Amino acid sequence: MQISDIYQIYLQCGLNVSTDTRKLGNGEMFFALKGDNFNGNLFAEQALEKGAAYAVVDEGEFDNTKIIKVDDVLKCLQELARFHRQTLKTRVLGIGGSNGKTSTKELVVSVLSTEYNVHYTHGNLNNHIGLPLTLLQLRDEHQIAVIEMGANKAGDIQELCDIAEPELALITNIGKEHLLGFGDIQGVAKAEGELFDYILANDGFAFVNADDVFLKEMGSKLSNKVEYGMLNSQLLNLDIVPDIRFQYKEQNIHSPLMGLHNVQNILACIAVAEFFHLSPEQIKQGIERYAPQNNRSQWVQGKNNNKILLDAYNANPSSVEMALKTFNVMQGDKMVMLGDMFELGAHEAQEHQAISDLCSEMNFNLVILIGEAFFKTETKSSNIHLFQTKAQARQFMSDQVKENLSVLIKGSRGMKMEELIDLF
Repeated sequence: MQISDIYQIYLQCGLNVSTDTRKLGNGEMFFALKGDNFNGNLFAEQALEKGAAYAVVDEGEFDNTKIIKVDDVLKCLQELARFHRQTLKTRVLGIGGSNGKTSTKELVVSVLSTEYNVHYTHGNLNNHIGLPLTLLQLRDEHQIAVIEMGANKAGDIQELCDIAEPELALITNIGKEHLLGFGDIQGVAKAEGELFDYILANDGFAFVNADDVFLKEMGSKLSNKVEYGMLNSQLLNLDIVPDIRFQYKEQNIHSPLMGLHNVQNILACIAVAEFFHLSPEQIKQGIERYAPQNNRSQWVQGKNNNKILLDAYNANPSSVEMALKTFNVMQGDKMVMLGDMFELGAHEAQEHQAISDLCSEMNFNLVILIGEAFFKTETKSSNIHLFQTKAQARQFMSDQVKENLSVLIKGSRGMKMEELIDLF
């Protein structure tokens, strides 16, 4: 069956697809994906019984015209998403980068939505499965699609570009992410740069962070671009802690975000907004109404006048360094709790030691480092304490006086550092 024929079935299903029988809606098109620990082909008939109109499989023999067999369900899903994207006039902006992808995406969406009908990546659906599912939710009325693109290894971004076919591109920055897959920061730059490579090959337009040496070099090859950054910033009277305040074209703007890294995200957002001819008033409205959620740079009010900066959605050496440097600028008593950074491969010991050393150079009252990797580091300051587990750290903290503190909590997703927030 040709992808054009499958597309007609997708239209009959009201442009509704599902990959999970537990969340299946009536009349949807079920795609039987499989992975290391599951095989959706085994649930194809169950999906029909639960209300699916059709099921797409790549294994088994079925005597049912509602079950469509293809060579590869995942590739079929991806090809269907690309086919659907090509039928629409929606302008597609792809956002990649090591850190700040989600914050930048949500800032951009918040601002663009003051003028346009915008579709965007929800949650963390930014990989080879989530991205096509996001594209398949596109409708005729959507004028702009803001698509987040994640990568763990070389070739990931190219694959996502081949599906989404972005005509606009933004890479937030190049940092020490997923070194297990990328090898080193040069590998990160090459892999993330696949987004700009696609733009160059397809005569697209790029937003280039001129403050990032890797991106500035990549951007030099592009003719259709706009550069943004602190050096040519239009922001006046800038404050970055405990939140961001600045003046932009006579608009006084206040964002609940904090730190120079989030100023970079705001500058990226402004560059996109200006490209789409939004007014300073619309830019102010969009920036100010965006409040971070899901453990991403959230200020949480604790007990005894404690304030917690909960940034525990994820962590890598670059994002932890930025968070520490920003937090260090704050006034008053400060405490830091960091969990291990994952997926660093051969760089694990070196990068965790570097973060421990950085903490010793800063003005923190107390530093708690948690996890197998941090536990192996050497401390250079008496106010740094190492623990293998969160339970051990919790026991230690039970004897500490905790009031009138600003607390930074950060770690990789697998560390679930948000579970310690009740200590404060």
